[in-house]
Amino acid sequence: MRSTLTFRSLALAGLLAPAALLPAHATAANADVSAGDWLLRGGLTYISPKSDNGELTDNDLGVDVGSSTRPTGTVTYMMTDNLGLELLVGIPFKHDIALDGLGNVGYTRHLPPTLSLQYHFNTGTAYRPYLGAGVNYTHFFDETTRGALSDHKLRLDDSWGVALQAGIDLAVTDNWFVNAEVRWIDIESTARLNGERIGTVEIDPWTFGMNVGYRF
Repeated sequence: MRSTLTFRSLALAGLLAPAALLPAHATAANADVSAGDWLLRGGLTYISPKSDNGELTDNDLGVDVGSSTRPTGTVTYMMTDNLGLELLVGIPFKHDIALDGLGNVGYTRHLPPTLSLQYHFNTGTAYRPYLGAGVNYTHFFDETTRGALSDHKLRLDDSWGVALQAGIDLAVTDNWFVNAEVRWIDIESTARLNGERIGTVEIDPWTFGMNVGYRF
């Protein structure tokens, strides 16, 4: 079981860790952005679904969705000096699926493109925090069963939901920066076994990203 305290500790560590990567001269760089700037980021994102992912078949079987780490990237366009529009894309994530008493019964892959409106806090320093809110579309595919469900067909419906984020960019030069961010995404999917609806899988993950970015 993953606790709320663990989530908060990981989020704090993720947001503070890039500071240790900055060289001594980084404080001379300015992280402020302006209208018309483009921000490109690339790195790794860890997705940690909440610990209680719902129950299937009339509340008989609890579901556990495993974590996953994959390369991701974002593109942000600054519409004003503070407001930016960001698109998150990535390589498909893979999550193991387990059922109470039956163990690992399969896995699924998904793509989670997310469009967010961000507010960037220009500070006149190498540090630029930001907050964002937007919409996530999660496309599930390649559902594969094994073990107790090896002879059955599992399907997870696609999901639309709210996405919230907080992050910080730390300038290394006037163009290059490192980044850390945390997100919470509302992901709920209807599960179907052999075409029959068997319940709702509530994934609702926290995600933690570490990136390198370039501004132009």
